[in-house]
Amino acid sequence: MRTKISFLAALLFLTASINAQGILGKWKTVDDETGKTKSVVEIFQKGDKVYGKIVELLNREAGDEDPLCDKCTDDRLNKHIVGMEIIRAMEKDDEKYEEGTIMDPGNGKIYDCKMWVDEDDSKVLKVRGYISFFYRTQTWHRVE
Repeated sequence: MRTKISFLAALLFLTASINAQGILGKWKTVDDETGKTKSVVEIFQKGDKVYGKIVELLNREAGDEDPLCDKCTDDRLNKHIVGMEIIRAMEKDDEKYEEGTIMDPGNGKIYDCKMWVDEDDSKVLKVRGYISFFYRTQTWHRVE
């Protein structure tokens, strides 16, 4: 009986770990308006919440190798964009993550956020930033 309980507990732990891994890792961001890849964001867990930081900027213009966020309105003002935490305090709710925020370093605006792995393709992450009933959803792609 003890072996069955231990096996069941291990199976539940493994299932929870696999589900958490679904969103964790590096993702290539794609601008939903232009279709261009913009950056690589690493999503990681701190405690029971999920965060994301920019680890690489893509398609930069000359002279913009290490830009500062001069439009940010909080503690990220005038900080380097590479290494910046743009996703904060996301909480898992079934198959989605929500209750956190995402910041667009291009305009400095902070949005409520929801994220979920596409049910048909585990290499696709849907990221929705919203204010009230207005939202935009981007499709990010897992970096292999």
